[in-house]
Amino acid sequence: MSGRGGVHLLGVPFSSKGRTDGVALGPAALRDAGLVDGLSAAGVDVTDRGDVELGGATAARDPSSGIIDPTALVEMIRAVRAEVRAIRGAGAFPLVIGGDCPILLGCLGTRGLASPGLLFVDGHEDAWPPAQSTTGEAADMELGLALGVTVEGLSDSLASELPRLEPDRVVVIGPRDARELAEAGVSSISDVVQVVRPDAVAAVGADRVGADAVSHLARKGPWWLHVDLDVMSTESLSAVDYRQSGGFDWATLEALTRWALSGPRLIGWDVTIYNPDLDPNRTGARRIIRYLSQALGERGTPSG
Repeated sequence: MSGRGGVHLLGVPFSSKGRTDGVALGPAALRDAGLVDGLSAAGVDVTDRGDVELGGATAARDPSSGIIDPTALVEMIRAVRAEVRAIRGAGAFPLVIGGDCPILLGCLGTRGLASPGLLFVDGHEDAWPPAQSTTGEAADMELGLALGVTVEGLSDSLASELPRLEPDRVVVIGPRDARELAEAGVSSISDVVQVVRPDAVAAVGADRVGADAVSHLARKGPWWLHVDLDVMSTESLSAVDYRQSGGFDWATLEALTRWALSGPRLIGWDVTIYNPDLDPNRTGARRIIRYLSQALGERGTPSG
């Protein structure tokens, strides 16, 4: 169904590798695997707005910032911000499907002003200084950019488009890259924002972690939910580019998500990093669709 209210689905076929394969194909692959029908069957009033229009891209790193194709990054941020604003202006709930993590920068909107709060569920901290990133992908650094902690060498055009997160309105759940960061001499953002690692989630349970995060964020104003599917274990979902040992199972992610979607003042949700090139039989796609459909079909009902 279309019209005012409900959930508006938006695809962002963006890869910060500067390529058109891999995660850039995620939105189309999930639609082809039945995403819209799955949402509808779960009772979700869904309108598919299609994909944002993006220009060409290049895989070359900018010599000043170290980021791959910052011009394409700026264009994507602007396009996503405009669409998310339109969705919210229509009184609907944005479900934004990537692509990779930098789509979050457009979802948060509010260029140059304080952004909404953020529940950041991700297998990585994503706050590499651009010049130290081993890949140059903005997916290494979007949270650091939004927090303003890794903005050295950025062009004025990119810096001016970035949202501005307030650290006390950010909760990060699930990163397990502490050793990689330490070995590279990159500081953790755990001294800047609240970080809840997988061992802490296991110790107290996903319901407790989700409830505490939602309570904290809702007290401070509107907030956004970001889920990077590389927070999952490889056994649960292998169709992601940068695999690590450990990670969540589906039950843990589902519990965290139910709490998030039941929380007051949540204004939207993005889901990123599914790579259909690594999922030839679309087993992963179908499991992601089940996750999204169940979560939104049960929206408003907490876990415990």
